[in-house]
Amino acid sequence: MTRTPIPIRAILAAVSLAAALEGCADMNQTQRGTATGAGVGAGLGALLGATTGNGGGGRAAGGALIGAAAGAVAGNVWSRHMEQQRQQMEQTTRGTGVQVSQTADNRLKLDIPSDISFNTGSADIQPGFRQILDRFAATLQDNPVTSVTIIGHTDSTGGNAINGPLSLDRAAHTRDYLTARGVAPGRIAVEGRAAREPVASNDTPDGRARNRRVEIFVGEPARQG
Repeated sequence: MTRTPIPIRAILAAVSLAAALEGCADMNQTQRGTATGAGVGAGLGALLGATTGNGGGGRAAGGALIGAAAGAVAGNVWSRHMEQQRQQMEQTTRGTGVQVSQTADNRLKLDIPSDISFNTGSADIQPGFRQILDRFAATLQDNPVTSVTIIGHTDSTGGNAINGPLSLDRAAHTRDYLTARGVAPGRIAVEGRAAREPVASNDTPDGRARNRRVEIFVGEPARQG
């Protein structure tokens, strides 16, 4: 089996097309989320077609189309349930400092600051955070098709040997709290990113407090057909 050079033009064209579709002003939220996945899938499909034998150009074009379809399935939909969940969490967290938003890829994001979630150097959930998680668990029960990703972060104090495990423990404790309230463990993935993704300067106490946080993402996969 011979390998042909990867047709960069095919890959760029497929990804550019999906990006252009995503940015169309007359698209609804579902279509924009699907287009994001389609662009990624198209690029991967073109790459696959280019590296699996002779006729690289033709295979790349076909691979891009197949990949775009697969990517579309992998996109997220901003459904009525997702909008209701966003509104419920905004109401529940009003005045707490929690940031509730819709991401560009149609996921619900909760950004939980350290002053209500965890004490410095600790993964134990504080009482104020428990109330938010109680309500959050109820909204997840109302929309059982969603998946959840919980990401723990720390400030730069203490070094990665401490902050790596601590950030993961914070995410895991958050997951365990939700599963204890009926959320299926298989719906929840956890990550710990230590101090690698600060949102503020670690040179001030206020900045370090902002960096000690937990981010929770909820996505509802788009269903095709």
